[in-house]
Amino acid sequence: MHHHVHPPANPATDIPLERVPPLHEGRRAPLALNIIVVGAGLGGLAATYTLGHAGHRVTLLESAPRLGDVGAGIQVSPNATRLLLRWGLGPVLAADAVEPQAIVLRRYDTGERVGYTRWGARMVEDHGAPYYHVHRADYHAMLLRLARAAPGVRIRLGAAVRSVQPDPAVEGGPSVTLASGEVVHADLIVGADGVKSVLQKAVTGVEDAPTPTGDAAYRAVVPTDVMLRDPELRPFVETPEMTAWMAPGRHLMAYCVRARKEYNLVLLHPDDGSVESWTEEGSGDKMRADFADFEPRVQKLLSFVESTLKWRLMDRKPLPTWVHPQGRVVLLGDSCHPMLPYRAQGAAIAVEDAAVLGALFSYVSSFAQVPALLQAYQDLRLPRATATQESSRLNQKIFHLYDGPEQRARDEAMRAAMAAEIERKPIPDGNPNQWADRTKTRIQFDYDAYAEVERWWTTGGGRQHMEALAGHPHRIVRSRL
Repeated sequence: MHHHVHPPANPATDIPLERVPPLHEGRRAPLALNIIVVGAGLGGLAATYTLGHAGHRVTLLESAPRLGDVGAGIQVSPNATRLLLRWGLGPVLAADAVEPQAIVLRRYDTGERVGYTRWGARMVEDHGAPYYHVHRADYHAMLLRLARAAPGVRIRLGAAVRSVQPDPAVEGGPSVTLASGEVVHADLIVGADGVKSVLQKAVTGVEDAPTPTGDAAYRAVVPTDVMLRDPELRPFVETPEMTAWMAPGRHLMAYCVRARKEYNLVLLHPDDGSVESWTEEGSGDKMRADFADFEPRVQKLLSFVESTLKWRLMDRKPLPTWVHPQGRVVLLGDSCHPMLPYRAQGAAIAVEDAAVLGALFSYVSSFAQVPALLQAYQDLRLPRATATQESSRLNQKIFHLYDGPEQRARDEAMRAAMAAEIERKPIPDGNPNQWADRTKTRIQFDYDAYAEVERWWTTGGGRQHMEALAGHPHRIVRSRL
């Protein structure tokens, strides 16, 4: 008699987390703060988790009446996976995520392979953590699990923040006012409220001024069972890769998610009046018309699309500051550095922000240190986020060249890097395939948020500065296992 083991209904929520060493080496802040995190997106959930484990009481305020996420696929590069594995999500990712074997860049009309960089096991060898593709809703569910289970955390839904009072000298201290009129007080307020951030204006005093990139995106998901029945499409499922088709003014990025049960498509095209929203429905017929000059395999893929999400891509200049001058309100994730998707780093950089903020605040022992810790967070994070924004913009230009001399030079350089990759020869820096550029890839993927904070504390003068502000030597408080 055979017992069939049925896989869990949803790996993101049902597979047990791995037992991992306590966060921040078990260090808990000598001073427990009341912290409000505004926004339960990926960055807000991660910050709630890390700050809860740093010993603080965290209230997460989310305007939506129900938690969950839409969208489609999302890329989790080693700089983020390294953190997720430390947080115990290894078994969940292994069951749910897809590990792409390579990135492949193709010409739009013929499908000819122009660029290729090997990934797969090489990611772990080169960068110490894997590269994964996941469904955005699954990623959200994983981080929600962590936030809910963290000590000292309270999650409030239907709690839309309308304004913020940042001054610690006002009676009751810093606070936010909800749409209901309720006032919620805290020692520290973290604005993880996304691209249309209420808190960003409060911190910078500047109105949000996004500029259109000229691009909009369709997102769609195709079930892979229909692809497996087609000999031309089957290889896209059997050998999971990140495939980009580059075209004049457009590109298509495609990869498997959900243990290869779904194929995610992101189609970038000239903006024709869409809105900046994750949830706006797009027309499948309009999408097919916009990409009608792409090769036959793409036409087949698009024929399977029943509905799409579309959103307008807006660019924002780097902010002058992420920290309110009175040192009790700080921004995180898209509220301070929205990323264009051309480098697939938006969520990764937000999760890094959360790791750095939580690790820094595991050291706080005096209210006098709070503004200085927020300044350290900005010093550690703002230059990296800005550099990543710039490399994302560069890919928009590289991918969308019109046929002509510049496009031919791009393809020639990519082909040269592909040949060197296949022959395992070194590739000079500066290749238009930014993933083939070893220096850029190391900077992006080798980053370890916890190591950065440790370096700041030990050799960067952080400990001495914090002790001077507190007026006493730092004492370490360990959590009981």
